[in-house]
Amino acid sequence: MADKMNLKRFYMIACIIGTIVPWVFFTYFLLENGIDIQKFIVGLFANGAAGGFSADIMISIGVFWVWAYFDAKQKTIKQWWLILPAGCFVGLSLALPLYFYLRCRQLETI
Repeated sequence: MADKMNLKRFYMIACIIGTIVPWVFFTYFLLENGIDIQKFIVGLFANGAAGGFSADIMISIGVFWVWAYFDAKQKTIKQWWLILPAGCFVGLSLALPLYFYLRCRQLETI
């Protein structure tokens, strides 16, 4: 039981860090450019390194969402859908540990 509590705590801390770190960068962008979606998207693919990293993350979150959908159905994780806005407004750094937190919490009740 203590291991599961430590794991849940780890996932929650990862959610917090996974929200703060990207938003530090997003805030810097917003302060410099305002809400400029086109400039944001262009920035994601500003060079080969940024484009490769951006594509990698987008593909990974898509695969994760599909896996999470089926896993949530199998494990009856009712709030799994929270990973969708988490992934859109923050990224995989929040969505992934959030799902693992929800999954861990659900499996405790079984």
